[in-house]
Amino acid sequence: MTPAVTLVILDRDGVINQDSDDYVKSLDEFLPYPQAIEAIARLSQAGWTVAVATNQSGIARGYFDVATLEAMHAKMQELVNAAGGKIDHIAYCPHGPDDGCSCRKPLPGLLNGIRDVLKLETLEGAWMVGDSLRDLQAGDAAGCQSSLVRTGKGAHTEQKGEGLDHARVFDDLAAFTDWLLC
Repeated sequence: MTPAVTLVILDRDGVINQDSDDYVKSLDEFLPYPQAIEAIARLSQAGWTVAVATNQSGIARGYFDVATLEAMHAKMQELVNAAGGKIDHIAYCPHGPDDGCSCRKPLPGLLNGIRDVLKLETLEGAWMVGDSLRDLQAGDAAGCQSSLVRTGKGAHTEQKGEGLDHARVFDDLAAFTDWLLC
């Protein structure tokens, strides 16, 4: 087992790609931020392990299916690979908010699953980067350091001010990456 100090876990919608209140339901609606793709590549090239932890309740709601989600993730991987980087693992929760699962953020189940898949003893020292309070809460519950980005719902989350006591705040994933790698 290896330590988690070089692990960055990213939320997807609002961090890597544009978010939508109507859900990102198709490959055509999956619109990555170019600077986020480049940031993931830079993290990977610098020796950081990159994972994604994303709630995808649109599956439970019937807005899209697992095959569509997998196509979006394949496109994301393709873009990151083309930029010279790698995403080591993608974990998603397909459940709705009332399904009673243990994987839906703000619970730490997705992050603990990433820990197990990557054969880490702990997530202490790892970073959870998200645009919502539930991302930060999941990171805190799993023992990660937390960072809020202002993209997606991040600016609104920052305005509310709740749960930001231990989080570092950045304009976007590229700014977080600049800080982390300096």
